[in-house]
Amino acid sequence: MVGGGKDAFIGAIHRIAANIDGLIELHCGAFSSNPETSIASGKEFFLPESKCYRSYPEMFATENSIPKEQRMDFVTIVTPNFAHFAPAMMALDYGFHVVIDKPMTLSLDEAKQLQQKVKETGLILCLTHTYSAYPMVKQARKMVADNQFGAIRKVMVEYPQGWLSTLSESEGNKQAIWRTDPSKSGISGCMGDIGTHASQLAEYISGLKITKLCADINIVVQGRKLDDDGNVLLKFDNGANGILVASQIASGEENSLKIKIYGEKGGLEWHQMEPNTLLVKWPDAPTQIYRTGNNYLSDSAMFNTRTPSGHPEGYLEAFANLYKNFALTLIAQSEGKEPTEEMIDFPTVADGVRGMAFIENVIASGKSEQKWFDFKI
Repeated sequence: MVGGGKDAFIGAIHRIAANIDGLIELHCGAFSSNPETSIASGKEFFLPESKCYRSYPEMFATENSIPKEQRMDFVTIVTPNFAHFAPAMMALDYGFHVVIDKPMTLSLDEAKQLQQKVKETGLILCLTHTYSAYPMVKQARKMVADNQFGAIRKVMVEYPQGWLSTLSESEGNKQAIWRTDPSKSGISGCMGDIGTHASQLAEYISGLKITKLCADINIVVQGRKLDDDGNVLLKFDNGANGILVASQIASGEENSLKIKIYGEKGGLEWHQMEPNTLLVKWPDAPTQIYRTGNNYLSDSAMFNTRTPSGHPEGYLEAFANLYKNFALTLIAQSEGKEPTEEMIDFPTVADGVRGMAFIENVIASGKSEQKWFDFKI
């Protein structure tokens, strides 16, 4: 692991998720840019001191020098956005697979460089778009792919949060400090942080690609340096239209990600804060309620389900699904086998490139008087 030391929020989430299925163990880490903090963190995570590295260059070089059966297999990068690219590139150069938080890099150019490096090395990069790994999201995607709703006509996705309703970055909130700092977060705040989740989920479930957008991007809280709110009109490659709303100043909201997709024959609705339920809507029949863990669900939904129906599976389990599928893919490859369709169902470097393209296109559109922008990569 790179980053994710003892006081970091997301590092603990990754370690719990990676451990759930018993396929992955924490082997070593450079957990902080501060060498002492890194070593202290590793000890708290029950690693021997020899596996608590003072920096990620030291970790990669040392691990690469020892016999293959004794070294790390992949690295998870859980640093702020500005510190994604360098360790990811170095890991790939040393021959290690990569799991990395979103957005993948600080810029689209960096994302393209990573994509080229992945292509050159033949290694695998998993991008942690967590929400695409919920069982009922898998079910929704399969029903759309099976044409149960006919041609998709409209996609509506929203991600409101309220945690940045005040100038939290001036009040000592560590998460707010770096997420609202252009030097650490990039050119976008809200749209880079949660807007990318919304756009990825829209494309993942619908099977469509955004081709045009028209964005209204706002800095609502006075004194903030990056956007904290925005609305985006979308056009998709089959002619469908959509609306994407992301806001971190929606007072009182938690992580209220919702998506609705409508086709010729019917539609669906999924709420992240009620993740075990998928609503399926028909024009000539009552709304159906699909629930996680039941035998009527698709193979992909069941493959990503762990508990009997009625037992909530949420954020940690969705994170774990990414790690499980990634690990099973690596194991299959190491055994000379072809990974199954379910195993390779996780976001990749291509999703990372599209995420960075979304950010740059949205910000460019928001600054322009032009109505529609082509989605350029």
